[in-house]
Amino acid sequence: MKKVILFVAIVGWLVSCAQDAIIRIKISNPNDYDRIGEIVEIPVSDLVARISLGEGQTYVVKNSAGEIVASQLTYDGKLIFQADVKANEKVAYTVLAGEPQTFAPKTYGRFITERKDDFAWENDRVAFRIYGPALIPVDGPSNGLDLWYKRTSNLIIDKWYKDDLAGVQSYHQDHGEGLDDYKVGRTLGGGMMAPYAGGKLWLNENFVSQEVLENGPLRTTFVLTYKDIFVDGKTFSESRTFSIDAGSQLTKVAQAYGTTEAIPVAAGIVKREGIDAIIKTETKSGMATIIYAEPESEMVDKVYIGMVFPQGISGVTKDTYTVAHAITGKEETYSHLLALTTYQPGEPVIYYTGYGWSKYGFPALDDFKEYIEQFAKSLESPLVVAY
Repeated sequence: MKKVILFVAIVGWLVSCAQDAIIRIKISNPNDYDRIGEIVEIPVSDLVARISLGEGQTYVVKNSAGEIVASQLTYDGKLIFQADVKANEKVAYTVLAGEPQTFAPKTYGRFITERKDDFAWENDRVAFRIYGPALIPVDGPSNGLDLWYKRTSNLIIDKWYKDDLAGVQSYHQDHGEGLDDYKVGRTLGGGMMAPYAGGKLWLNENFVSQEVLENGPLRTTFVLTYKDIFVDGKTFSESRTFSIDAGSQLTKVAQAYGTTEAIPVAAGIVKREGIDAIIKTETKSGMATIIYAEPESEMVDKVYIGMVFPQGISGVTKDTYTVAHAITGKEETYSHLLALTTYQPGEPVIYYTGYGWSKYGFPALDDFKEYIEQFAKSLESPLVVAY
Protein backbone atom coordinates (compact mmCIF):
# COMPACT_ATOMS: atom_id res chain seq x y z
CA MET A 1 0.00 0.00 0.00
CA LYS A 2 1.52 3.28 -1.14
CA LYS A 3 -0.93 6.02 -0.26
CA VAL A 4 -2.54 7.18 2.98
CA ILE A 5 -4.21 10.24 4.43
CA LEU A 6 -2.20 10.69 7.62
CA PHE A 7 -3.61 11.32 11.05
CA VAL A 8 -0.82 12.92 13.09
CA ALA A 9 -0.94 12.09 16.79
CA ILE A 10 1.46 13.95 19.07
CA VAL A 11 2.01 11.25 21.68
CA GLY A 12 5.75 11.35 22.23
CA TRP A 13 8.33 13.87 23.15
CA LEU A 14 10.37 16.54 21.39
CA VAL A 15 14.15 16.93 21.59
CA SER A 16 15.55 20.26 20.51
CA CYS A 17 18.35 22.68 21.14
CA ALA A 18 18.92 26.27 20.08
CA GLN A 19 21.59 25.53 17.49
CA ASP A 20 20.47 22.25 15.95
CA ALA A 21 16.77 21.59 16.56
CA ILE A 22 15.68 18.09 15.68
CA ILE A 23 12.27 16.51 15.76
CA ARG A 24 12.48 12.79 16.39
CA ILE A 25 9.61 10.90 14.83
CA LYS A 26 8.33 7.38 15.38
CA ILE A 27 5.96 5.97 12.79
CA SER A 28 3.81 2.98 13.75
CA ASN A 29 1.98 0.61 11.43
CA PRO A 30 -1.19 -0.68 13.14
CA ASN A 31 -1.97 -3.11 10.32
CA ASP A 32 -1.03 -6.75 9.71
CA TYR A 33 0.53 -6.02 6.30
CA ASP A 34 3.66 -4.12 5.30
CA ARG A 35 3.28 -0.53 4.16
CA ILE A 36 6.20 0.16 1.88
CA GLY A 37 6.93 3.54 0.31
CA GLU A 38 3.87 5.07 1.97
CA ILE A 39 3.51 8.83 1.98
CA VAL A 40 3.75 10.40 5.44
CA GLU A 41 2.42 13.91 6.01
CA ILE A 42 3.69 16.28 8.71
CA PRO A 43 1.97 19.66 9.03
CA VAL A 44 4.53 22.43 8.57
CA SER A 45 2.80 24.26 11.43
CA ASP A 46 4.11 21.51 13.72
CA LEU A 47 7.66 22.17 12.53
CA VAL A 48 7.79 25.97 12.58
CA ALA A 49 7.69 26.30 16.36
CA ARG A 50 10.23 23.52 16.89
CA ILE A 51 12.85 24.01 14.19
CA SER A 52 14.41 27.37 13.36
CA LEU A 53 15.50 27.60 9.74
CA GLY A 54 18.55 29.65 8.87
CA GLU A 55 18.85 31.68 5.68
CA GLY A 56 18.57 29.37 2.67
CA GLN A 57 17.70 26.34 4.80
CA THR A 58 14.73 23.99 4.59
CA TYR A 59 13.41 20.93 6.40
CA VAL A 60 15.42 17.75 5.81
CA VAL A 61 14.24 14.21 6.62
CA LYS A 62 16.62 11.40 7.64
CA ASN A 63 15.96 7.72 8.27
CA SER A 64 17.27 5.68 11.21
CA ALA A 65 20.59 5.15 9.39
CA GLY A 66 21.09 8.90 9.15
CA GLU A 67 20.50 8.96 5.40
CA ILE A 68 18.59 11.85 3.81
CA VAL A 69 15.35 10.65 2.21
CA ALA A 70 13.36 12.40 -0.50
CA SER A 71 10.84 14.92 0.83
CA GLN A 72 8.61 17.71 -0.44
CA LEU A 73 6.90 20.78 0.96
CA THR A 74 3.37 20.77 -0.45
CA TYR A 75 1.32 23.74 -1.58
CA ASP A 76 -1.10 23.22 1.34
CA GLY A 77 1.52 23.33 4.09
CA LYS A 78 2.76 19.80 4.65
CA LEU A 79 6.15 18.11 4.70
CA ILE A 80 5.81 14.72 2.99
CA PHE A 81 8.15 11.77 2.58
CA GLN A 82 7.93 8.03 1.93
CA ALA A 83 8.33 5.56 4.80
CA ASP A 84 8.76 1.79 4.92
CA VAL A 85 6.97 0.27 7.91
CA LYS A 86 6.49 -3.48 8.29
CA ALA A 87 3.34 -4.99 9.76
CA ASN A 88 2.73 -3.99 13.40
CA GLU A 89 6.16 -2.37 13.66
CA LYS A 90 7.64 1.07 14.30
CA VAL A 91 10.36 2.98 12.48
CA ALA A 92 12.28 6.13 13.39
CA TYR A 93 12.90 9.26 11.32
CA THR A 94 14.20 12.72 12.16
CA VAL A 95 13.41 16.16 10.74
CA LEU A 96 16.00 18.91 11.01
CA ALA A 97 17.15 22.13 9.36
CA GLY A 98 19.46 21.67 6.40
CA GLU A 99 20.41 22.69 2.91
CA PRO A 100 17.84 22.27 0.12
CA GLN A 101 18.15 18.93 -1.68
CA THR A 102 17.38 17.86 -5.23
CA PHE A 103 15.53 14.55 -5.59
CA ALA A 104 14.67 12.54 -8.68
CA PRO A 105 10.96 13.15 -9.39
CA LYS A 106 8.52 10.27 -9.00
CA THR A 107 5.44 12.28 -10.01
CA TYR A 108 4.84 14.69 -12.86
CA GLY A 109 2.08 16.42 -14.80
CA ARG A 110 1.69 19.16 -17.37
CA PHE A 111 -0.56 20.90 -19.87
CA ILE A 112 0.25 19.41 -23.30
CA THR A 113 -0.32 22.38 -25.61
CA GLU A 114 1.41 20.60 -28.49
CA ARG A 115 -1.25 17.82 -28.47
CA LYS A 116 -4.65 19.56 -28.53
CA ASP A 117 -4.42 20.81 -24.93
CA ASP A 118 -4.31 17.45 -23.16
CA PHE A 119 -3.45 17.42 -19.49
CA ALA A 120 -1.41 14.35 -18.56
CA TRP A 121 0.01 13.20 -15.23
CA GLU A 122 1.85 10.18 -13.84
CA ASN A 123 3.92 8.65 -11.09
CA ASP A 124 6.27 5.67 -11.00
CA ARG A 125 3.34 3.24 -11.34
CA VAL A 126 0.53 4.68 -13.49
CA ALA A 127 -0.33 7.49 -15.94
CA PHE A 128 -3.51 9.38 -16.91
CA ARG A 129 -4.74 12.13 -19.19
CA ILE A 130 -7.81 14.30 -19.69
CA TYR A 131 -8.73 16.11 -22.89
CA GLY A 132 -8.56 19.87 -23.33
CA PRO A 133 -10.48 22.51 -25.32
CA ALA A 134 -8.45 22.30 -28.55
CA LEU A 135 -9.62 18.72 -29.13
CA ILE A 136 -13.34 19.56 -29.33
CA PRO A 137 -13.35 20.85 -32.94
CA VAL A 138 -11.36 17.79 -34.00
CA ASP A 139 -13.05 14.94 -32.13
CA GLY A 140 -16.01 16.40 -30.25
CA PRO A 141 -16.37 16.77 -26.47
CA SER A 142 -15.00 14.14 -24.08
CA ASN A 143 -14.32 14.83 -20.42
CA GLY A 144 -13.65 11.27 -19.25
CA LEU A 145 -10.42 9.93 -17.75
CA ASP A 146 -7.98 8.23 -20.12
CA LEU A 147 -5.71 5.51 -18.70
CA TRP A 148 -2.16 5.18 -20.00
CA TYR A 149 -0.94 1.70 -19.15
CA LYS A 150 2.71 1.96 -18.16
CA ARG A 151 5.09 -0.77 -17.01
CA THR A 152 8.14 1.19 -16.00
CA SER A 153 9.04 3.33 -13.01
CA ASN A 154 10.41 5.94 -15.39
CA LEU A 155 8.37 9.08 -16.10
CA ILE A 156 7.25 8.69 -19.71
CA ILE A 157 4.71 11.41 -20.55
CA ASP A 158 7.08 13.78 -22.28
CA LYS A 159 8.87 10.98 -24.14
CA TRP A 160 5.65 9.37 -25.41
CA TYR A 161 4.23 12.66 -26.67
CA LYS A 162 7.50 13.73 -28.28
CA ASP A 163 8.01 10.42 -30.11
CA ASP A 164 4.37 10.18 -31.19
CA LEU A 165 4.18 13.72 -32.55
CA ALA A 166 7.52 13.32 -34.34
CA GLY A 167 6.37 10.09 -35.98
CA VAL A 168 9.13 8.10 -34.27
CA GLN A 169 6.75 5.67 -32.58
CA SER A 170 3.11 5.70 -31.53
CA TYR A 171 2.09 5.59 -27.88
CA HIS A 172 -0.79 3.38 -28.98
CA GLN A 173 1.74 0.55 -29.34
CA ASP A 174 3.81 -1.03 -26.58
CA HIS A 175 7.54 -0.49 -27.16
CA GLY A 176 8.56 -1.90 -23.79
CA GLU A 177 7.22 0.82 -21.47
CA GLY A 178 3.47 0.43 -21.97
CA LEU A 179 0.87 2.10 -24.18
CA ASP A 180 -2.41 3.99 -24.48
CA ASP A 181 -5.06 1.41 -25.37
CA TYR A 182 -7.98 2.66 -23.27
CA LYS A 183 -11.08 3.86 -25.15
CA VAL A 184 -12.89 6.87 -23.67
CA GLY A 185 -15.25 8.41 -26.25
CA ARG A 186 -18.22 10.36 -24.87
CA THR A 187 -17.99 8.75 -21.44
CA LEU A 188 -16.57 9.18 -17.96
CA GLY A 189 -13.70 6.90 -18.94
CA GLY A 190 -11.81 5.33 -16.05
CA GLY A 191 -13.54 6.92 -13.09
CA MET A 192 -14.71 10.50 -13.57
CA MET A 193 -17.83 11.95 -11.97
CA ALA A 194 -20.92 13.71 -13.34
CA PRO A 195 -24.37 14.73 -12.09
CA TYR A 196 -26.88 11.86 -12.31
CA ALA A 197 -30.35 13.35 -12.29
CA GLY A 198 -33.60 12.16 -13.80
CA GLY A 199 -32.12 8.72 -14.34
CA LYS A 200 -29.34 9.88 -16.66
CA LEU A 201 -25.81 11.26 -16.72
CA TRP A 202 -25.23 14.93 -17.48
CA LEU A 203 -21.82 15.05 -19.13
CA ASN A 204 -19.87 18.28 -19.34
CA GLU A 205 -17.35 19.09 -22.07
CA ASN A 206 -13.54 19.28 -21.99
CA PHE A 207 -11.85 21.42 -19.35
CA VAL A 208 -11.39 25.10 -20.20
CA SER A 209 -8.52 26.05 -17.89
CA GLN A 210 -5.86 24.38 -15.77
CA GLU A 211 -3.55 25.28 -12.88
CA VAL A 212 -0.63 23.26 -11.52
CA LEU A 213 -0.37 23.65 -7.74
CA GLU A 214 2.74 21.50 -7.25
CA ASN A 215 4.82 19.16 -9.37
CA GLY A 216 6.84 16.54 -7.54
CA PRO A 217 9.07 15.03 -6.58
CA LEU A 218 6.62 13.02 -4.46
CA ARG A 219 3.24 14.63 -5.16
CA THR A 220 1.71 16.42 -8.13
CA THR A 221 -1.52 18.41 -7.73
CA PHE A 222 -3.50 20.43 -10.26
CA VAL A 223 -6.96 21.88 -10.82
CA LEU A 224 -9.09 21.65 -13.96
CA THR A 225 -11.96 24.09 -14.39
CA TYR A 226 -14.91 23.41 -16.70
CA LYS A 227 -17.57 25.56 -18.29
CA ASP A 228 -20.85 25.74 -16.39
CA ILE A 229 -22.91 22.58 -16.73
CA PHE A 230 -26.65 22.55 -17.34
CA VAL A 231 -28.41 19.88 -15.26
CA ASP A 232 -32.13 19.25 -15.38
CA GLY A 233 -33.03 22.93 -15.71
CA LYS A 234 -30.28 24.26 -13.43
CA THR A 235 -26.75 25.51 -14.07
CA PHE A 236 -23.68 24.77 -11.93
CA SER A 237 -19.99 25.57 -12.11
CA GLU A 238 -17.63 22.57 -12.06
CA SER A 239 -14.01 21.86 -11.14
CA ARG A 240 -11.84 18.82 -10.44
CA THR A 241 -8.70 18.81 -8.33
CA PHE A 242 -6.36 15.89 -8.96
CA SER A 243 -3.44 14.70 -6.87
CA ILE A 244 -1.08 11.79 -7.40
CA ASP A 245 1.53 10.45 -4.97
CA ALA A 246 4.66 8.46 -5.62
CA GLY A 247 4.07 4.71 -5.48
CA SER A 248 0.27 4.77 -5.70
CA GLN A 249 -1.89 2.98 -8.27
CA LEU A 250 -4.65 5.56 -7.74
CA THR A 251 -5.04 9.27 -8.33
CA LYS A 252 -7.05 11.32 -5.86
CA VAL A 253 -10.02 13.33 -7.16
CA ALA A 254 -11.85 16.20 -5.47
CA GLN A 255 -15.01 16.90 -7.49
CA ALA A 256 -16.73 20.24 -6.83
CA TYR A 257 -19.83 22.04 -8.11
CA GLY A 258 -21.04 25.59 -7.51
CA THR A 259 -24.43 24.93 -5.97
CA THR A 260 -26.31 25.78 -2.80
CA GLU A 261 -28.28 22.55 -2.86
CA ALA A 262 -27.38 18.87 -2.77
CA ILE A 263 -27.28 17.15 -6.16
CA PRO A 264 -27.08 13.43 -7.06
CA VAL A 265 -23.80 12.48 -8.75
CA ALA A 266 -22.11 9.33 -10.02
CA ALA A 267 -18.53 8.26 -10.65
CA GLY A 268 -18.34 5.85 -13.55
CA ILE A 269 -16.19 3.29 -15.30
CA VAL A 270 -16.93 2.45 -18.93
CA LYS A 271 -18.46 -1.01 -19.13
CA ARG A 272 -17.47 -2.87 -22.29
CA GLU A 273 -19.28 -5.57 -24.18
CA GLY A 274 -18.09 -9.11 -23.53
CA ILE A 275 -16.88 -10.95 -20.46
CA ASP A 276 -15.87 -8.79 -17.53
CA ALA A 277 -15.87 -8.89 -13.74
CA ILE A 278 -17.26 -6.45 -11.20
CA ILE A 279 -16.48 -6.49 -7.50
CA LYS A 280 -18.05 -4.16 -4.93
CA THR A 281 -17.13 -4.22 -1.25
CA GLU A 282 -17.78 -2.09 1.81
CA THR A 283 -15.68 -1.75 4.95
CA LYS A 284 -16.99 -1.61 8.49
CA SER A 285 -16.85 2.19 8.45
CA GLY A 286 -18.90 2.35 5.26
CA MET A 287 -16.02 3.01 2.89
CA ALA A 288 -16.83 1.55 -0.54
CA THR A 289 -14.58 0.07 -3.22
CA ILE A 290 -15.37 -0.99 -6.77
CA ILE A 291 -13.19 -3.01 -9.14
CA TYR A 292 -13.88 -3.57 -12.81
CA ALA A 293 -11.88 -5.97 -14.96
CA GLU A 294 -11.44 -4.72 -18.52
CA PRO A 295 -12.07 -7.37 -21.21
CA GLU A 296 -8.82 -8.39 -22.88
CA SER A 297 -7.94 -6.82 -26.22
CA GLU A 298 -5.42 -7.63 -28.91
CA MET A 299 -3.02 -5.13 -27.39
CA VAL A 300 -3.60 -5.46 -23.65
CA ASP A 301 -4.74 -8.17 -21.26
CA LYS A 302 -5.62 -8.23 -17.57
CA VAL A 303 -6.21 -4.59 -16.69
CA TYR A 304 -8.18 -3.88 -13.51
CA ILE A 305 -9.75 -0.51 -12.73
CA GLY A 306 -10.50 0.42 -9.13
CA MET A 307 -12.32 3.21 -7.28
CA VAL A 308 -12.29 3.91 -3.53
CA PHE A 309 -14.87 6.12 -1.82
CA PRO A 310 -13.86 7.05 1.77
CA GLN A 311 -17.32 8.46 2.55
CA GLY A 312 -19.13 5.51 1.01
CA ILE A 313 -21.74 5.40 -1.76
CA SER A 314 -25.49 4.97 -1.87
CA GLY A 315 -25.48 2.27 -4.53
CA VAL A 316 -24.19 0.91 -7.82
CA THR A 317 -26.06 0.85 -11.10
CA LYS A 318 -25.52 0.29 -14.80
CA ASP A 319 -26.31 3.07 -17.25
CA THR A 320 -26.53 2.74 -21.05
CA TYR A 321 -27.17 5.51 -23.57
CA THR A 322 -26.76 6.36 -27.26
CA VAL A 323 -25.35 9.65 -28.53
CA ALA A 324 -24.48 11.03 -31.96
CA HIS A 325 -20.81 11.83 -32.42
CA ALA A 326 -20.42 15.62 -32.56
CA ILE A 327 -18.20 15.51 -35.65
CA THR A 328 -19.19 12.42 -37.65
CA GLY A 329 -22.84 12.26 -36.62
CA LYS A 330 -22.50 8.50 -36.16
CA GLU A 331 -24.56 7.04 -33.32
CA GLU A 332 -22.49 5.49 -30.52
CA THR A 333 -23.76 3.43 -27.58
CA TYR A 334 -21.95 3.43 -24.23
CA SER A 335 -22.46 1.74 -20.88
CA HIS A 336 -21.16 2.67 -17.46
CA LEU A 337 -20.78 1.00 -14.11
CA LEU A 338 -21.84 3.87 -11.84
CA ALA A 339 -21.17 4.46 -8.15
CA LEU A 340 -23.93 6.71 -6.82
CA THR A 341 -23.53 9.35 -4.14
CA THR A 342 -24.63 12.91 -3.30
CA TYR A 343 -22.68 16.13 -3.65
CA GLN A 344 -23.21 18.42 -0.67
CA PRO A 345 -22.77 22.20 -1.17
CA GLY A 346 -19.28 23.39 -0.30
CA GLU A 347 -17.95 19.87 0.27
CA PRO A 348 -16.08 18.31 -2.67
CA VAL A 349 -16.62 14.60 -3.18
CA ILE A 350 -13.25 13.00 -2.43
CA TYR A 351 -12.47 9.65 -4.01
CA TYR A 352 -9.66 7.70 -5.70
CA THR A 353 -9.47 6.01 -9.08
CA GLY A 354 -6.77 4.11 -10.92
CA TYR A 355 -5.72 0.74 -12.29
CA GLY A 356 -3.41 -2.25 -12.13
CA TRP A 357 -1.92 -4.19 -15.04
CA SER A 358 -0.70 -7.77 -15.24
CA LYS A 359 2.54 -6.58 -16.86
CA TYR A 360 3.37 -4.31 -13.93
CA GLY A 361 2.69 -5.95 -10.61
CA PHE A 362 -0.82 -7.46 -10.81
CA PRO A 363 -0.79 -10.90 -12.49
CA ALA A 364 -4.40 -11.67 -11.52
CA LEU A 365 -7.60 -9.96 -10.37
CA ASP A 366 -7.08 -11.20 -6.82
CA ASP A 367 -3.77 -9.34 -6.64
CA PHE A 368 -5.42 -6.03 -7.49
CA LYS A 369 -8.33 -6.81 -5.18
CA GLU A 370 -5.87 -7.25 -2.30
CA TYR A 371 -4.22 -3.93 -3.17
CA ILE A 372 -7.54 -2.06 -3.17
CA GLU A 373 -8.58 -3.70 0.10
CA GLN A 374 -5.32 -2.66 1.76
CA PHE A 375 -5.59 0.85 0.30
CA ALA A 376 -9.02 1.23 1.90
CA LYS A 377 -7.84 -0.25 5.21
CA SER A 378 -4.93 2.17 5.27
CA LEU A 379 -7.29 5.12 4.83
CA GLU A 380 -9.34 3.81 7.76
CA SER A 381 -6.30 2.96 9.89
CA PRO A 382 -3.52 5.37 8.95
CA LEU A 383 0.07 5.28 10.05
CA VAL A 384 0.50 6.83 13.49
CA VAL A 385 3.15 9.50 13.85
CA ALA A 386 4.51 10.36 17.29
CA TYR A 387 6.84 13.30 17.99
